Formats: sequence, structure tokens, C-alpha cells
Amino acid sequence: MAGPFASMTLADLGADVIKIERPGYGDLTRGSAPFLQGESGYYLSLNRGKRSLTLDLGSAAGRELFLGLVKIADVVMENFVPGTMARFGLDYPVLSGVNPAIIYAAISGFGQTGPYAQRPALDVVVQGMGGIMSVTGEPGGAPVRPGASLGDVLGGLYAVIGLLSALQERQRSGRGQMVDISMLDCQVAVQENAFMRYFFTGEIPGPIGSRHPVFTPFQSFATRDGYIVVAMVGGTSNQWALFCSAIDRVDLIDDPRYETGWTRTQNYAELEPIISAALRRKTSAEWLEELGALGIPCGPVNTIPQVAADPQVLEREMFVTIPHQRLGEVKLVGSPIKLSRTPAGPRGTAPDLGQHSAQLLQELLGLSPARVEELRVAGVIEAPG
Repeated sequence: MAGPFASMTLADLGADVIKIERPGYGDLTRGSAPFLQGESGYYLSLNRGKRSLTLDLGSAAGRELFLGLVKIADVVMENFVPGTMARFGLDYPVLSGVNPAIIYAAISGFGQTGPYAQRPALDVVVQGMGGIMSVTGEPGGAPVRPGASLGDVLGGLYAVIGLLSALQERQRSGRGQMVDISMLDCQVAVQENAFMRYFFTGEIPGPIGSRHPVFTPFQSFATRDGYIVVAMVGGTSNQWALFCSAIDRVDLIDDPRYETGWTRTQNYAELEPIISAALRRKTSAEWLEELGALGIPCGPVNTIPQVAADPQVLEREMFVTIPHQRLGEVKLVGSPIKLSRTPAGPRGTAPDLGQHSAQLLQELLGLSPARVEELRVAGVIEAPG
């Protein structure tokens, strides 16, 4: 998922993304559930706005075509176990020899170096190895994977940051470079707080539910009819006093144990039951209205359908409907990157296998229709009629 997510982000931003797939097989996610009228939702969600070119990179003709594209490309991105592209004879030293300005972005489980470099890895593997599962969940519970593919998504996002930086640097130097992204590295990077606390205190972070390790209150709380989240990280000097007044516990305001977010965290065991008992007395809607009016950061704990209908999310166009060649229309998540002049977002649906093979080879490499047909007959490409 990491590579497709990264290239999808670039496509949303306006890049012309050519998805290279194996003839006859294609991306394995084309066969991943759930399906709608035979179409994979997983594949559609990650490959929108791209063009599909099938190439047999195991053949001399396929490699020749690939190198022809490298000569005119800005970026090559791959998501293989290190060494895979070298076996095709298409690794970074070869490609940079063909095009010294090429940016080569490689996303793998553990990066191009180190004792784990040759290991395959999927999202849950790097989440486990990176420590994030050890700090997720409720105290005393089994290790929990967050409800999103953070191992893949973070690898993809860091790859985008890295290659865009390399492209910017190329404007000055005229030279390309390799962007080496380890999904495990990315897991470590986003847990800066957990590692800081370990290095500073020697204490081993563990799962603490939805609460914050430093600030209290900062978590989800049960109400009469659901859950809300309340978060305080300092804010105004009277925020804690306002909260205590709202929950009818003004006696807590001047208690030295609860003077700051940090001291409240140190006395969490005594304080949390008090807050929880108070918040159970009213509905979520009542608390959100009351706390919101006081300027206390809070919000509902929404289900996916509730988010899909949320007026703020809809106003920000975070769900978009785009045409599909067989389904008519599909609804996908939009881009969170809002640009004032060049809006980001899906520029079309995901391509069929080899849908653009003939078009791309003629448009970019100047091949004749007859030569494209020869390549198709030879099995070097797959080009639907």
C-alpha cells in the first residue's frame, strides 16, 4: 500500500503517474475485497488518477521500453524488497546513468541498508516492530494495531516529502538522487514523544487507552448516551476552572493535586473516576454544547457513517464522486491538501490493466501502432483493444 498511496497523493497534486504493471497479472490489489460489481474497492481507492502501462520487465524489450521512459521521467518510485530492481538490471545506479536527473524513490519495510534490509514486511509487521502497538490499547490488554494502516500510509507520506524535496534541490543542482524510505524508520519518527519520554526518564511507555501521557483531561469519556473526547494541554489560565464549574466540581479548582495538566496526570487514578462520573450524567450533545460554549476543546467520538455525513468534512470536500468506466460513479476520499490556485484531488478513476499501454508508448516514446501491436503479440505489453 505504501507506494500506491504515495503515487496516489502525487496524482492528486497533478503529477502524471504511470503505473507499471505485469502483463496478465497486474497489481495484486486488483483482486482484493471488497468488490462492487467485480471491481475491487481497495484497488480503486489507491490508484485513482493514474495511467496503467503493462511491461514485462523480465524481457529485454520490456527493459528497453522502461529505460526509454526513465530518460524523460522526473521520478521512479518502487515498493519492492531491496534488490528486486537490481535483479531486473534497473536499480538506481543503472537508471541514474540513463538519466542523471532522475529522482529514485524506494519504499521498503526496512530500507536499503541494515541487517533487516532483505526481509519482506507488511503494515502490521512494522507497526509491531516499531513499538506503536506496544503503546496502543488499554492498560493490561494485548498489543493493538491502530485502526488505520499507519505503517504503509506513513511510509508513503514520508516518500512524498522526500521526493518533493529532492525535486526542489534538483532545481539548484540539476542532479537527481535516491530517496530511501524505511517503513520502520517512519514508525520510529512519528513516536518522537514516546522515545523522548523513555530517553529522558528511563520509564518504558505502555498503553494508556485514549489518554495523553502528559496532559489530563485528554481522552474519551463515556456520557449518558455515547462518548466524547475532551482535551486540555494548557490553554487559558481559567480553562480548568471552567471545566470544574461545568461538571459541578468547583471543589477541584484549588486542589494543588490538580493545578496543572502534569499534576493532574500524576494524580490520574484519583481524578479520572471523578470526571467520568460527572460526564455520565448528561448526553454527548448536552456536554458538547456546554463545554464548547466555554471554549474547552471537545468533540464527539464519531462512527465512520457519522464522519461521512459530517457538515465540516463535507464542506471541505473530503469525499468526491468521480466517473467510472463500468460502475458509473464511485465515491472516494478527497485530498486534505487544499491549494488556492491548483486544487488537489482525484483526476479520474483507477485504470484498467494496461488501459493506457498503447497510448503511452505512442505518446511518450513515439512508437508506431504497428510496433505496439508487435509488442502486444510478443507478450511484452498488454494493451486492451
